[in-house]
Amino acid sequence: MYRILRSSILVVALSLTGWTTATAQDERVIDEIVAVVGNDILLASDVDGYVISTMNQQQIPYTDDLWRQALEQLVNDKVLVNHAKRDTNLVVSDQQVEQMLDQRIGQMSRRVGGEAVLEEMYGKTVLEIKADFREEFRDQLLADQFRGQKLRSIKATPSDVRAWFSRFPTDSLPTLPDIVQVSHIVRLPEVTDEAREEAMEIISAIRDSVVAGRLTIEEMAELFSDDPGSASNGGLYEDMALSDVVPEFAAVASRSPVGVFSPVFETEFGLHFLRVNARRGERIDYNHILIAFDERKSDPDKAISLLTTLRDSILTHGARFEVLAREFSQEEMSRSRGGRVSDPQSGEQNLYIDALGPLWQQTLAGLEPGDISEPSEVQLLDGRQAYHIVQLHERVPEHTVNLETDYALIEQLALQEKQATVLSEWMDRLKRTVHIEYRGRASDLAAATN
Repeated sequence: MYRILRSSILVVALSLTGWTTATAQDERVIDEIVAVVGNDILLASDVDGYVISTMNQQQIPYTDDLWRQALEQLVNDKVLVNHAKRDTNLVVSDQQVEQMLDQRIGQMSRRVGGEAVLEEMYGKTVLEIKADFREEFRDQLLADQFRGQKLRSIKATPSDVRAWFSRFPTDSLPTLPDIVQVSHIVRLPEVTDEAREEAMEIISAIRDSVVAGRLTIEEMAELFSDDPGSASNGGLYEDMALSDVVPEFAAVASRSPVGVFSPVFETEFGLHFLRVNARRGERIDYNHILIAFDERKSDPDKAISLLTTLRDSILTHGARFEVLAREFSQEEMSRSRGGRVSDPQSGEQNLYIDALGPLWQQTLAGLEPGDISEPSEVQLLDGRQAYHIVQLHERVPEHTVNLETDYALIEQLALQEKQATVLSEWMDRLKRTVHIEYRGRASDLAAATN
């Protein structure tokens, strides 16, 4: 049995990959080789870290079977790396590796309380920590590319979809709720002078405190920021493309010097200030604080009036809904699609009406396909209150799932199963061409299952 000594690199490595939140210690740790894959080794600590992550994410207890599954997953990863290195068409740039390192170092730093704490725990500078993991992360990116090539080659044909669906007895098929396809034009209520002045007082006081060093921007963001996507982690966004933020925000972020607090500026979300932490071309890491305008002090009259005029232009004067949506809607996600509303995760335009919420349901009640609603209130995905007019394109009543109306959903499920099957068979073939040897605890567990 081979045994080696490792220092606190073990815990930091696990933390960098998101596997554990344990604190690094100065004492040395005895570790054990549990598998050899090609020229690479797997350590018991690697598997333990993967198991801890799975237990935390899925809220499940430890079992020997869970440990075996983790071991096999890590062996598969090593096999993929082995084959990916043979593929001369795969290229991972230094910039890709650096971006991944920056993301993981940032995650670890936030977890332990900052880069200075991380360096003290590890006994090395951030640059030295990156050097320790640079090749490991390069291997991971290569393996991801190699797996991605295979995934993209797997398609679900119409016959695959029909065959998958036919396996289920008719009397066991689920019932789906009402489905709708809709478009909308969104207008935000006007910010009053009172609401703007109140927000400016709050954010100016916060910025003054941060600049004076009384509290950090991270601490202030957790206490006061109204951005639900970043407040809990100190206002931090990493590897954000400037094209993914609203133009007013991008204009400030693109010219703000690294490490300097920007002046207060306004976007449709409220008042902000930011600090750019790193810039890589058109991608940045930054912290920011948002103070939203008090919606109770906003004025909806102009929004409702404009929506009423737009509705009249469509119904009376033949204006096209999608053209007006692109010109006047203030909801970014749907505006670029002519007002078409889709699921933000899947992009699917068939929407379950039960999942849209009570305000949507109230607006859609009584509408027939082709109808356009009167202006009504809506809550946007980011939590803001707004007003919109809605065009109903299609309504499918509650029904038993079937290929005619639910093909996209069935196709997705069939594809997922086919991908899992093909990838499993592919991995079995790949493993036959790589030397794999289990040792120590891994060989004991393997023997126990046979």
